[in-house]
Amino acid sequence: MLRNILSPAFIRPLSNQKTLAVRALSTSVICRPAAVDEQKTYTHILTETRGKVGLITLNRPKALNALCSDLFTEVNEALRAYDNQSDIGAVVITGSKKAFAAGADIKEMKDNTFVDTYKTNFLGHWAEMTQIKKPIIAAVNGYALGGGCELAMMCDIIYAGDKAVFGQPEIKLGVIPGAGGTQRLVKAVGKSKAMEMVLTGNVNLNATEALQLGLVSKVVPADDLVEEAVKTASTIASMSQPSVQMAKEAINQSFEVPLSAGLRWERILFQSLFGTADQREGMNAFAEKRAAKFTNK
Repeated sequence: MLRNILSPAFIRPLSNQKTLAVRALSTSVICRPAAVDEQKTYTHILTETRGKVGLITLNRPKALNALCSDLFTEVNEALRAYDNQSDIGAVVITGSKKAFAAGADIKEMKDNTFVDTYKTNFLGHWAEMTQIKKPIIAAVNGYALGGGCELAMMCDIIYAGDKAVFGQPEIKLGVIPGAGGTQRLVKAVGKSKAMEMVLTGNVNLNATEALQLGLVSKVVPADDLVEEAVKTASTIASMSQPSVQMAKEAINQSFEVPLSAGLRWERILFQSLFGTADQREGMNAFAEKRAAKFTNK
């Protein structure tokens, strides 16, 4: 769809560009349920609202938060609900106790055949995360291995606790990373390091190494990790949400389309924000040297 929108035949005059941008963003979002019910009891995750931030904690500590299908179904349900909740502007995902997520659940995977994985759309539910419009911050508190590393890379920003460990050991199981690990990792750390990590399965990155390579944007003492991630999420949530969501869309497209197409799409999104109440408020507030009061309109 995006490539069609970005073709010359679909680049419309400025008067139609806002409609194009809004339509493209709205149609890229999956079906939305009601807002998160804080009273709901999930089996594998915990949910909490902190101001304008939704917090999801993976909660299978005895299994080092291994990613079974039911856990990921719950994560997607909570994410879709937060995405639909107007007073939530960003989401943080973290793990309970010693792990963020130590990979996919091997007990669930080991007897699968190609037909099984195809019929059950084994990795399809992972892709739903990429359709969430609101920014997601991964607060990686411990092991982020295999699917756990891939889950972190699906998020928009990664903060690491000082004890965090990142790795892609799937080759040792006779498979390869299948939820973005061969694609997102190379964009984050470069071809040589990604090849070394994936082909040997032995190379794990500590938090400092992950920061130096650009896999994470900040390393935080473990005890402060969630609070720091929520603080950043709160800052994002205080911005104009149309601007935030369009910025996320534009940056993500830089990984998916040629530069010329990405630049055209960026211009469409940029121009579509002019004339909005938030654009006027933001620029007036700057001129008047005061904090902006965005209404998300």
